[in-house]
Amino acid sequence: MATKVNFLIDQGTSFATTINLNDDDGNPLDLTGYTVAGQMRKAYTSQNYVAFVANLALGELNLGLIANTTNDLSAGRYVYDVELTDSNGIVTRLLEGIITVTPQVTR
Repeated sequence: MATKVNFLIDQGTSFATTINLNDDDGNPLDLTGYTVAGQMRKAYTSQNYVAFVANLALGELNLGLIANTTNDLSAGRYVYDVELTDSNGIVTRLLEGIITVTPQVTR
């Protein structure tokens, strides 16, 4: 079951977050052979999406969006999720939630 995490992103700014992934003993999860993908959409059924820049390190999931990308987002509420795929093709949803994009004034 995915962990629910909500994010606030300021329109026109860079967004980055790191999520620590640990095994049951609290040790950093070995993510060798895994891939990660994440998208945000205005609604679950929307055809258009924005993909996160995502990468994995030992026990860490790094997600981000560059300022040019967030500049093109309309202010408001979005849904997102992030999925991890192992070398056997098994997909696990790690995160899901709501992203709120706040409008910028400075352009």
